[in-house]
Order: sequence, then C-alpha cells, then structure tokens
Amino acid sequence: MNKKSIRALSFSLAVCMGLSMLALSASAQSSYGDTAEATHEAAEYQRALTRRELGLSGVTNKRTYAYSRVSVYYNGVTVSTSALSIKGVTYVGLRAFAGAFGAKVSYNPQTRTSVMTYNGLTLSVTDGAYVMYANSRPVFALSNTVIMNDGYMYAPLASLAKVMGLSVSETAGRATLHGSVKPMTAKAPYTEDEVFWLARIIQAESNGESLLGKIGVGTVVLNRVASNQYPNTIYGVIFDRKYGVQFSPVLNGTIYNTPNYQSRLAAMICLEGVRLSDRALFFLEPSISTSSWIPKNREYLFTIPHHDFYA
Repeated sequence: MNKKSIRALSFSLAVCMGLSMLALSASAQSSYGDTAEATHEAAEYQRALTRRELGLSGVTNKRTYAYSRVSVYYNGVTVSTSALSIKGVTYVGLRAFAGAFGAKVSYNPQTRTSVMTYNGLTLSVTDGAYVMYANSRPVFALSNTVIMNDGYMYAPLASLAKVMGLSVSETAGRATLHGSVKPMTAKAPYTEDEVFWLARIIQAESNGESLLGKIGVGTVVLNRVASNQYPNTIYGVIFDRKYGVQFSPVLNGTIYNTPNYQSRLAAMICLEGVRLSDRALFFLEPSISTSSWIPKNREYLFTIPHHDFYA
C-alpha cells in the first residue's frame, strides 16, 4: 500500500471514530435526558398521589341543631353553652361572647355586619366573611363568620380570642379561654415599608389568585425572613441573589407594579402572624414552571389552585 493510500485510510478511520464518538456522546446525553425526565415524571406522579388542596371552609348548613354543642368558659365563668362545633372549628355567638366581657354589639341589616365595641376596640364582623376587622386591622380565619338560623352572628372562637388577646384550649365539648384581656389596638406590629414590599411580591407572583393563594406567597416570604438561610428582611428576601435570583418578578420588573387592595390585605394578614405553614419555603406554578429542581429536591406540602408549596 503506497503512502497516499495509507493517508486516505487513516483519514477514513479518524472520521469513523469521530462519528462514533459523537454518536456515543449523543446517546449518553439522550440517556441522561431520558433519566432526568423520568425522575421528574416520577416526582410529579408521587406529588399527584399525595396532592393536598388547601382551601377555605364554608358553613353551608346554617341550622344550629345540625351541630354538636360546645361550652365556653373564661376564669371559671360560663361564656356560652351554645357554641357550635362546625367541621372541627368551634364557633361562638358574637353577642354571647361580647356579653361575657361587658362589650356592646350593634347590627346593620343592610350590610349584614355586626360591630362589637369594648374599651377602645371596634370589631367589625360581616356575614360570610373570612376576615374580621379589629380597629381596622385584619383578623383572618380559614372558616368564615356566619349568621345561623337562630338569627345570631357566629364567629370562630379562636379569632375572637385573638382579638381580645386571649388563647384557647379545647377538649371534647369544652373550650377554655386563657390570659388577661388585652384588646387589639389600632397600632399594628409592622411598618408600612414591610406592607409595601410584601404586597408587591404577592401581587407580582399571584395576581389573579384568591386571597388564600396570596397569603400562601406571603407565607413563603416571611418564612424565609425567619430562616437563617435567607436575609432577615422582606426586602432582602425578595432581592436575594445568593443562589441566583429567587423571584422572577425581580427579573421581569413586575415587582415594581402597584398592588391591588387584596394583595395589600394579604400582606397585612401575613404580617399579623398568619402562616399557612411554618415550613413552606418554596412555591411554583407547575403549569408554567421550566425547572424540576423544586419537585425533585424539596418536600411537597400542599397546593392552592395554581401554586404548589414545598418545604
């Protein structure tokens, strides 16, 4: 074989080997991609099996006789013997509760709103609402207030206790209020700057979501503030870049949009101490998410219509 033939053969062998290596590389990449996709699909399947939809609880049957009775006490004195256990939540009549503390109650039939006044406290309670207002500060519960068929306004006992600065312990058929009465004041334990930024990230991440969905976003932000893994301010958490940009609105600029009333309300509710979970640190919208890192690496907690939340 002459030199020219040898050079041609060597070139052909090199080309074949190069093509083989490319084929092997492509095959390996394809195999890795298939494995990653299969892992993601397995995580999504597992999440679907354990899906927990978090929602609000409504009182649909307003007949008082349909529920078991609960007796409520404070300092050995009976507050009410006709409180109700509805879907595991203790409800108490507003007038009975107010009467035990010497508070006054008025009712506006046009707005279906009761107002309790007591030593500088003005509490507004509206039929069917999930938020009461104590001196204009929001008090949120997963269960709504409701006018039952006996004509009285009922509200979750835990919410009324919070308004009066009390705590509640419960056993079967009995609830006991504890502490000294210290009604909520008009002065909130947070600043307007905190509302400003928390409302903006809530609006940007959950515009179009329900109030509960917005509270979920606020929950994640404030859980991060409380965690030693993240900055200790709302602003710091929002603009945190330690591991890359944490929230897409920081990149696309929607963080600077003016929030609507519901986003501000959700921010205030969260700043009042409401958390849907003390563990939630991540959320994503699975229908548009382009990353599988969170589902693959974090513990799934619950879903609020469009967002999945993870620890």
